[in-house]
Amino acid sequence: MSGFNHRENVTSSSGGPKGYALTMSNPPKADRRPHVHLEHGVEREDPYFWLRERENPDVLAHLKAENAWTDRQIAHLSPLEQRLYEEMVGRIQEDDDSAPVPHGPWEYFHRTFEGKSYSAFCRRKRGDATATVQTLLDENELAEGHEFTSVSMISVSPDHRQLAYAIDHDGNEIYEIRFLDLETGETLDDRIADAAPSFAWSADCRTVYWLEMDDAQRNYRLHRKTLGEPDSDAVLFQEDDERFSLSIYLERDQSSVVLYVASNVTTELHLLDAHDPAASLVMVHPRQHEIRYEIEPQGDTIWIATNAEVGPDGTLRPDAPNRRLLRTTRDKLGAAHWEPVLPHRDDVQIVGLTAFARHLVLLERTDGQLQIRIQASDGSSDTVLDMPEAVSTVSLASNPEFESEWLRFRYTSMTTPASVFRVHLDRHDRELVKQTPVPTYDPSRYETERRTAVAPDGTVVPMSLVRRRDVTPSASTPLLVYGYGSYGITNLPMFRATRVSLLDRGLVFVIAHVRGSSFYGRKWYETGKLAHKTNTFTDFIACIEGLHADGIGTPETTSILGGSAGGLLVGAVINRAPQLMKAAVAAVPFVDVVTTMLDASLPLTAREWDEWGNPQEREAFDRMLTYSPYDNVTAQDYPNLFVLAGLNDSRVQYWEPAKWVARLRDRATAGEILLRTNMGAGHTGPSGRYGYLREQAKEFAWILDQLGATERLEG
Repeated sequence: MSGFNHRENVTSSSGGPKGYALTMSNPPKADRRPHVHLEHGVEREDPYFWLRERENPDVLAHLKAENAWTDRQIAHLSPLEQRLYEEMVGRIQEDDDSAPVPHGPWEYFHRTFEGKSYSAFCRRKRGDATATVQTLLDENELAEGHEFTSVSMISVSPDHRQLAYAIDHDGNEIYEIRFLDLETGETLDDRIADAAPSFAWSADCRTVYWLEMDDAQRNYRLHRKTLGEPDSDAVLFQEDDERFSLSIYLERDQSSVVLYVASNVTTELHLLDAHDPAASLVMVHPRQHEIRYEIEPQGDTIWIATNAEVGPDGTLRPDAPNRRLLRTTRDKLGAAHWEPVLPHRDDVQIVGLTAFARHLVLLERTDGQLQIRIQASDGSSDTVLDMPEAVSTVSLASNPEFESEWLRFRYTSMTTPASVFRVHLDRHDRELVKQTPVPTYDPSRYETERRTAVAPDGTVVPMSLVRRRDVTPSASTPLLVYGYGSYGITNLPMFRATRVSLLDRGLVFVIAHVRGSSFYGRKWYETGKLAHKTNTFTDFIACIEGLHADGIGTPETTSILGGSAGGLLVGAVINRAPQLMKAAVAAVPFVDVVTTMLDASLPLTAREWDEWGNPQEREAFDRMLTYSPYDNVTAQDYPNLFVLAGLNDSRVQYWEPAKWVARLRDRATAGEILLRTNMGAGHTGPSGRYGYLREQAKEFAWILDQLGATERLEG
């Protein structure tokens, strides 16, 4: 690196790997230690397999050496990184309250404080903005003395006298559930260790249903516990099929606790009477492969959204990928009793449903846009709410009150900050409850649009684009293309305050809505998974090529970005088309696909065979081997690459990016490869808003430097 001509050794206290030395003119080079995988008669050399030995001092020494090398390589970006960080902090109203959520006699909200990384969960008397604020849970106090803190699923009991929350101090997503007495402020003696962040109160407010994880961090057991009774814990349900995982929730009408048993392609639901702690589980309908259904109780009525057609004898056939709407009653749960209400529509997907006392609200997706449909339960009205921007995102906000006449929803676009509205369920008039304040930001200076590209098979692939209005896209325009495309997860066109720092330096930011997401419904997802997975990668490549053909950017001014399964996308794309971009960022990338999916002891593996395939089967093995980024690194020029990992990551183990970087260093004929492992965090990176902004600033500084766009535009 320019400015460094001396040699420096970086080793761990144990002395580091044998013969290990880091020079300022060469990056770390991991030892090659012989290891060969043999599956289906196919040998795969994996000389960096040893990097998965978490407790091996050589491994930690190597990761620290990689961090030291990366820090030195990007040291010249420190001033830019600091400017970006200050800009990002400047777009936060540090002292702020979230939109209040009315619930019973209270309204609940989160409060943030200047200079503090975490929020506090608060409440005040309903309808009185001047009422005394009661701080129920201050995450800043919980985080004291910890490098990482994540608080998940804060839940107040139905009588508003107790609070439960799940907390993780390691980043490995293994939680402890704790309970507070809201009248005294004291923490109860009841604690549940090694739990999932999914639990539910019963109506009696003494009974809690919680989920235990197995060694692969799969939610597999449902427990019932009575607070104040240490020996009361009992197992109510155990799921032995490793493809299925559990979740649990109390329905909004508080009549039922719902146990949701699901794989990626199949569901099975059970109900518990929320008013009877001794109640047994009642199955709604037994699981059937590739049949998915969701329910929403409304008094005696049960609404069902399902991908199935119901035969005369109650048999189910999966013929409705975008789901149809049916209903039944509590005393007739089985599919034989399901009555059709709304037919399957090829152009409209039912994403979710929420029942109020006299209305049913559907969240739908059509032509890539989410929309809200409000139906009167008696069929007297059916209205789709209009939204002000063509490229935008709408979703349902917190609506805890079943008897409410108002629906709360969120609205945002790539230029409009997140906003919470409420709309009257009968009159449909709406009010803005709160828009997230973004100091110094003027939305009129930016514009968003949808564009398309054509994939090799002729499929039209949509993209969402945002830029400053005074930036006229051209071949010299710096371009950042983001992608994901797995699990049906859709990266929606939403506002990100941090992104403004990129736009203000002339970047055009694009989300490629590739197959594997659900942008155009369930079929869009299914044509980007399993045997069709390569569509995800060829769609993304087509988007970059299409943008360049339209005169937006060139390979020298283009960077790509993706994380987790989006990191797989980045890895596959730079193997296939490295000439299309100058730089790439892969965050916690899932890149060692075949080896990971062969190891059922790892979290997520067995549950994801329905997504990727099970490589224990030869056909799936051969298919996955064609695109697994680690297995397909070749001797070619690669773009410059910045890889981010987390030592405590339970979803994508740290060794996947570490092995990938080692192989790239060994085989790539050009391209600077950097690896930075967060030694105290997991899949989501640093906790706390300031830690997150520091990480974003570092990442953005590197991208801007790569694209030669480090200076702010005038105006």
